[in-house]
Amino acid sequence: MVGVTMPQSTMPETTMRIGELATRSGVSVRALRYYEEQGLLTAERSDSGQRHYPERAVDRVQLIQMLYGAGLSSRTILELLPCVDAGVNTPESRARLAAERKRIDEQIAGLIRTRDRLDAVIAVSENPANGCTLIHD
Repeated sequence: MVGVTMPQSTMPETTMRIGELATRSGVSVRALRYYEEQGLLTAERSDSGQRHYPERAVDRVQLIQMLYGAGLSSRTILELLPCVDAGVNTPESRARLAAERKRIDEQIAGLIRTRDRLDAVIAVSENPANGCTLIHD
């Protein structure tokens, strides 16, 4: 009917298949299947078993990518997604993020120590007068 709009809740939602979601979100089909296996992403299934994703899945995949890019594990992301979905920032979610930041800081400190050791090895190897002092007879 012309001029008649359906309420938002009764309008059929546009869906896309996995290939389209992969293209639109910039991730591989394999990654999307992995996200689904991990419980990070859900899809409706057709009678023939094809996945169908809602439009909002593009934003969800981009969020998942951002959280992975921040160094979070799929388990941590799975724990945080309900807070994101509800729009609630709980003390538990903030504590979890702080713990992840601390873990990353510790990794950075370890990498800096490793780099410093490598710099020392490079310095020794650059002085020909010392010979190869890294090898002991």
